[in-house]
Amino acid sequence: MSAEFTPSPILQVENVNAYFSGFHAVKNISLAVPEHQVTALIGPSGCGKSTFIRSLNRLHEETEGATLTGEVRLAGKNIYTPGVDPVEIRRQIGMVFQKANPFPGMSIYENVAVGLTLQGGFSKVEIENRVEKALRSSALWDEVKDKLKKPGTSLSGGQSQRLCIARALAVEPKVILMDEPTSALDPISTARIEELIFELKKQTTVVIVTHNMQQAARVSDFTAFFLMGELIEMGITKTIFTNPKERQTEHYITGRFG
Repeated sequence: MSAEFTPSPILQVENVNAYFSGFHAVKNISLAVPEHQVTALIGPSGCGKSTFIRSLNRLHEETEGATLTGEVRLAGKNIYTPGVDPVEIRRQIGMVFQKANPFPGMSIYENVAVGLTLQGGFSKVEIENRVEKALRSSALWDEVKDKLKKPGTSLSGGQSQRLCIARALAVEPKVILMDEPTSALDPISTARIEELIFELKKQTTVVIVTHNMQQAARVSDFTAFFLMGELIEMGITKTIFTNPKERQTEHYITGRFG
């Protein structure tokens, strides 16, 4: 089922099907991700949310036996066109995973700067400015500005996740994908990440997978409901939660299954 299109999508997904060694995990998904908004993907475990989000920046293909058909257009250009560099796509469409993964053996500063260093072409001053900007944007600067040389792995769970968000922000992506970014965090850290997500849409576009429907209602502008690999319904979050069009969506929202 297709989602309603919005006036200014940054990502447009057309007829995407994702497979794992023949298993049809994501089935004919078409939707639009509006720019500078937060879009939440909800649905029961195993319904294809994480597979779908990984298809949006070509991470799906990194899994052995994984294949994909269809189009994902970033600002009108299909990221799956032959010859398109997936590394460049992942600079423009960053990913924050469920478990925070600061790079071992790197300082806090180096963790944030790594994408800029690998990309090349930046002066030391430019990198320093980008690192500070990213850490400020991820609400971490005040906590780490005096210990940037300490290992990235020395941070707490909530700080580590914000460090990973800063790492993604440093290369100034057009979109940030988040796959259950708070599921391993305590309530206080979760609240800080949620506040951060709300602020991030001023500078980028956020797509978040979450099992927590209350979280989806709090942080997102649009919500897409997935079930058994299919997109059942997508719309304005308030409408999805108060007046869904599809009975399956209503049953999930009200806790009748899932």
